[in-house]
Amino acid sequence: MGLEDFPRWMPEEQRDKLLQTRRLALEELAPVAMNGEPGRVNRPLLRALGEHGVLPQIFPSEGPVSALTLCLLREGLAGGSTDAETAFALQGLGSYPILLFGSAELRQRWIPPVASGEAVAGFALTEPDAGTDAGALSVRADRVDGGYRLVGVKKWISNAPDADVYSIFARTSDGGARGLTAFVVPGDSEGVSGEPLELLAPHAIGTLELDGVFVPDDHVLGEVDHGFSVAMRTLDLFRASVGAFAVGMAQVALETATGYAAERRSFGKPLREFQAVSHQLAEAAARVKAARLLVYDAAALYDAGDRVTKAAAIAKLYATETAQWVIDAALQIHGAAGLERGHILEHLYRDVRGRASTKERRRSSARSSPASCIARELLRCTRARPGRRGRTVPPPRTGRWPGSGARSACGRPPIAP
Repeated sequence: MGLEDFPRWMPEEQRDKLLQTRRLALEELAPVAMNGEPGRVNRPLLRALGEHGVLPQIFPSEGPVSALTLCLLREGLAGGSTDAETAFALQGLGSYPILLFGSAELRQRWIPPVASGEAVAGFALTEPDAGTDAGALSVRADRVDGGYRLVGVKKWISNAPDADVYSIFARTSDGGARGLTAFVVPGDSEGVSGEPLELLAPHAIGTLELDGVFVPDDHVLGEVDHGFSVAMRTLDLFRASVGAFAVGMAQVALETATGYAAERRSFGKPLREFQAVSHQLAEAAARVKAARLLVYDAAALYDAGDRVTKAAAIAKLYATETAQWVIDAALQIHGAAGLERGHILEHLYRDVRGRASTKERRRSSARSSPASCIARELLRCTRARPGRRGRTVPPPRTGRWPGSGARSACGRPPIAP
């Protein structure tokens, strides 16, 4: 990566953070990740993330982490070890509801050990029949003396069933998404059980069975029946950084393909001298640069306090699609060599499909949710600002736009005001 790969407005210290994180992941974290059991929580890896100061960066003393810092860390980790990036992201996602909405006692109990990698956190929102549609969640939280009892099954849950603490979302009243409440549930609570899931790319994802799990009143996150806001506040912070993880993988695939095309010879010349190959590399580079710009623009908007729903959805959609396109193109350039077990592209190909489908894009209905989110925001803006500049509106019946002397055959001016 060179200076031209970063947004022009990004200061040198932020660029250095990304590059240093990538180097750390490659040299220190990747060897630890390789020794973990596939599909289960890698506690030595989490401790290494804590010891090397990566996890503590998302729990600064002054408050929540900035979206920009989160993106820099996730792209850097993905560029050196996707397993380390996954462990980092799931740890942050599971603990941030506690940081943002938990009592002082809950934050003191869980955030320090999570930041050091000694405790493992999980985010438990989805269910077998309810993913993106949070209003369809069916796990119940029945009111009892002193608290609630949770009953039901959660599925595709980060770090399940091995987490030490979960942020669990359950139904406390009817009313769709407005009837959800968020709870802090220790993993060793009576009635909590589960199983790991075997996935295309083995990550720490599993099911949780809640058999009358008692949760005291002081373990409620935020307000009763306002759990959807807790979930969305957390996901909004992490949404743009999903694109950062995808950009990190795409960058590795691009660099791998570029190096291979320079070294591999066919019909007496390097692959890079074949126009079909060089054009694939050029398009891959353009897509990666565009995806990175979208991601960091969305992060900057979030940190500035602007509405970021559409920008983050665009970044997430484009970056994840880009990662899959670039990794697939890199495999095409490598041919059978890239499919060998243990090759970086073989790993990335499974990871981008398994990861994007099961946690990041699965929460997005495989593709439709980010696109639907973008469409909703476009329509919302149209309804909110009728006739504003940049919107195509029908001309008046006279066929003439106010203030315009021009008139076309269809009644519209050459350039809409």
